[in-house]
Amino acid sequence: MSHDPTAAQLLAAYDEQLREEADFDGALDVARHGPLWLVRLRGGRGFVTYRSLEGAGADEIRALVAAAVAHFAEDGSVREIEWKNRGHDAAPGLEEALVAHGFVAEETESIMIGPLEGLVGDGRVPEGVRVRRATEEADVRAVSAMTDRALGKEADGSRADALVALLARDDGSQLWVAEAEGSPVSAGRLTPVPGTAFVGIWGGATLPEFRHRGIYRALTAARARAALEAGYRYLHSDSTRYSRPILERSGLVAVSTTTPWVWRAGPSRG
Repeated sequence: MSHDPTAAQLLAAYDEQLREEADFDGALDVARHGPLWLVRLRGGRGFVTYRSLEGAGADEIRALVAAAVAHFAEDGSVREIEWKNRGHDAAPGLEEALVAHGFVAEETESIMIGPLEGLVGDGRVPEGVRVRRATEEADVRAVSAMTDRALGKEADGSRADALVALLARDDGSQLWVAEAEGSPVSAGRLTPVPGTAFVGIWGGATLPEFRHRGIYRALTAARARAALEAGYRYLHSDSTRYSRPILERSGLVAVSTTTPWVWRAGPSRG
């Protein structure tokens, strides 16, 4: 990759280095079905990813969706399945097939990629706020509950369990938190991608009443510094409409989009 890669080069690097195995973070087990990787995660979650569906027609894609749902249905513990759809993929009929199998689209996010250096200098910590790593289990669970609230969800113990287990693997993943008056108000993870120059920042969330104060920017800068110290060069992130402008100001480029399509088990499904 050149010193100043183009958006096309960054997208090519994303497809080559950041799909398939890079999506298996925290997997309990992984199965293969044609081009699909079917990943079972903690907390009763399943995840579907792939490098490409190029060449598959609408009938084949419908069959792939059906096969993925059937695979996870065999495991009674899976209560939620996410199919990660990228905007630049050629996948005729995919959205229609997902709808037909009960999947619902969540908010589309921007795939952002760029050099870590641009993020480091943009992180003045606002007065009254402390940014630090969260490592102790009770701390991690408090951060998880805050993140759920920031995303408008009920606190979910299974998500906290999954986060505790992820950090216990000691694979370089980190959880960072911003506190105000001793309580977490913003948080996000840093996840290295082994064998690449990339790290990901994930799970970023800030309580509504603390947004637009520079807290998330400071949190991102702290994670970028930690990644540079560990020898990584580039950052990737699936960014919401809130975090995208922050990353763009720091030199990251939107190379595509990603939309989580989610199936959730209901009472009628047992």
